[in-house]
Amino acid sequence: MSHRTTDGRLRWLLASSGTSNLADGIAKVAFPLLATTLTRDPVEIAALSAVQFLPWLLFAIPAGTLVDRIDRKKAMIAANAMRALVVAAVTALLAFAAMEIWTIYVASLLVGIAETVAESAANVLPPSLVEADRLESANSKLQACEIVGQTFLGGPVGSATFAMFAVFPFLLSSVGFAVGAAVLLGMAGSYRPRQETKSHIRADFADGFRWLRRHSLLLRLLAIAGLLSLISELAQAQLVLYALEDLHLSDATFGAFAFVGGAGGLLGAGLTPRLVRRIGRRTVLVGGVLFCALGFGGMGLVRQPVVSAVLFGVFAAAVVAVNVVLATARHTLVPGELLGRVLGVWRTVVWGAIPLGALLGGLLTKLLGSAGDTFTASGVLLLFVTAYALFALRGRPLDDKTASTGDGVRSQQ
Repeated sequence: MSHRTTDGRLRWLLASSGTSNLADGIAKVAFPLLATTLTRDPVEIAALSAVQFLPWLLFAIPAGTLVDRIDRKKAMIAANAMRALVVAAVTALLAFAAMEIWTIYVASLLVGIAETVAESAANVLPPSLVEADRLESANSKLQACEIVGQTFLGGPVGSATFAMFAVFPFLLSSVGFAVGAAVLLGMAGSYRPRQETKSHIRADFADGFRWLRRHSLLLRLLAIAGLLSLISELAQAQLVLYALEDLHLSDATFGAFAFVGGAGGLLGAGLTPRLVRRIGRRTVLVGGVLFCALGFGGMGLVRQPVVSAVLFGVFAAAVVAVNVVLATARHTLVPGELLGRVLGVWRTVVWGAIPLGALLGGLLTKLLGSAGDTFTASGVLLLFVTAYALFALRGRPLDDKTASTGDGVRSQQ
């Protein structure tokens, strides 16, 4: 495929990803704000974050296996359409004042189930859209879409519109998911794995799991990603309480706080390919985990709105850099026909750690007395993850580009 052809297809994917991530960002801010109108219990607030990510623990593996069996573009379209319908139902319930805390949990769970399919498909598409030497750039652009949509724009839009009229952000989110599905219709080609299989879905998963189990480098990367996810979420799930109670921000200024984090994430996405070329993937990965620790630890110690927002931006930039390196390592090392299944196992561990971290974070805040103290604890624990990453990756370069990068996926006009 020519650069022009692949660039065109990548643009359709980026447009869909950007729109659906904007919708997701609006919803992810609006749901917790809606929950705080019903309860201020830190465990119940943390439970919402846990419910939002629980599908990655329960459905990531089936979703990954599914996208190794069907057309990945069609899977994204169907999943975004489902999210649009669920959020539209929330909009209707809220308009008729029929919303309760358990209703928020159910809606978040359903949106999360659809998200496992949409995000799994989106994350295994780049190797069939661009050449191997452009994967770092493609993954950085996908990360930029996620950051711009979910935090840079979604956070402020979600909080500002919620402050004006609680129904409005959910209406915008539903429309955004629908547009994200429609945009993909413009991306030409079939994206079904080449190695068609008639085996049982359980056997397909077993193949992917066995392959991953034999790959020691990916297992070490998975351990780093899982620990980073678990420990970061201790604090991340308490962000809304940290902003409202420790920093004394309003609902509207909470969105501005999140905006700074989005700016940091966007900066991280833009700088990562250059940093990788200059100092290598391993250094960027270990350094990224270190700056995650410094960002969250500093937020807990300072508790001043402007400085805390800057530190949140540092954390966001660092975690995006880590995510770009990890995504490119997967695309470089995993055969294309196994990407969905390996990603399913990966996301089960990494995203499955989020609800556990969220619940532990809620309990930790209750024990320590404030969300700011939980941020401090998270930062300290992330320093230990940095040490583990430095040890686990010693003498193991991540820049080997000799592995399969997606030849097992069709991309045909």
